[in-house]
Amino acid sequence: MVATLRHPQPLGGATRRQPIAARGASRMVAKEPLSARLPKPDFGGLGRGLKRLGWPLLLVALGFGTYEGAQRLLPYADRPIARVSVQGELSYISQRAVQERIAPYTSASFFTIDLSGMRAELERMPWIAHAEVRRVWPDQVSITLEEQLPVARWGDQSLLNNQGQAFAPREAANYEHLPLLSGPQRAQQQVMQQYQVLSQLLRPLGFTISSLELREHGSWFISTAQGVEILLGRDHLVDKMRRFASIHDKVLKQQIANIARIDLRYANGLAVAWREPMPPTATEETVAVQ
Repeated sequence: MVATLRHPQPLGGATRRQPIAARGASRMVAKEPLSARLPKPDFGGLGRGLKRLGWPLLLVALGFGTYEGAQRLLPYADRPIARVSVQGELSYISQRAVQERIAPYTSASFFTIDLSGMRAELERMPWIAHAEVRRVWPDQVSITLEEQLPVARWGDQSLLNNQGQAFAPREAANYEHLPLLSGPQRAQQQVMQQYQVLSQLLRPLGFTISSLELREHGSWFISTAQGVEILLGRDHLVDKMRRFASIHDKVLKQQIANIARIDLRYANGLAVAWREPMPPTATEETVAVQ
């Protein structure tokens, strides 16, 4: 009897035999750079520590610098004022008067001197319009002064500067040559502005204002150094002065020495009062503008 040995076939039919990898075989893997394989140092804690340490070091440095600066400045802290210089064009006050006024302040040291108080004291002097005071290292004070510019008198005891601001020096009586302006106390600047405008309009005609008055009911009255009075009324002053200039050149210029008063309160003309009767015998004549 002959026996035949058969290998059993797997179910599902024949399959391809898979190759068997040789023992010991492995895949090729790319090597990482050495810098990537080395452990990285951790500076996080050190950086935070330096930041924490930086602020105290900075504060210590600032404190040391402040201390050193204070030590250098300490010898000057109580240093007295050695010199006070006064600058500015002074026509109405003297250097001596200024020095006497600020004497109580200059006894202080360089750092303790009251500059604002000194400035206020100087500006209380009637003739000083503005004062500037500053320290000059190491032991001086510099003062720059701007004097008042008197333009006119205001009442009996005061003067007006070019801004219409009143000030009252003791020597106000010595300035009678200045024009006299008057009006309500609150109208100082308004009167000064009108004086400047009217002066410019009258000067080409040969007139100089000796007084200008704003009366209670609001009308304006001018007296000239040439002895002629001019009544302006309440409004349209510039237009009235231009009308007067036109009539003056055509009619009145040759007779101005004999004119006592000119009334400009008319809508289309003016009235003239003569010093001596003129033909016709009426002492006042009205001139109309055509």
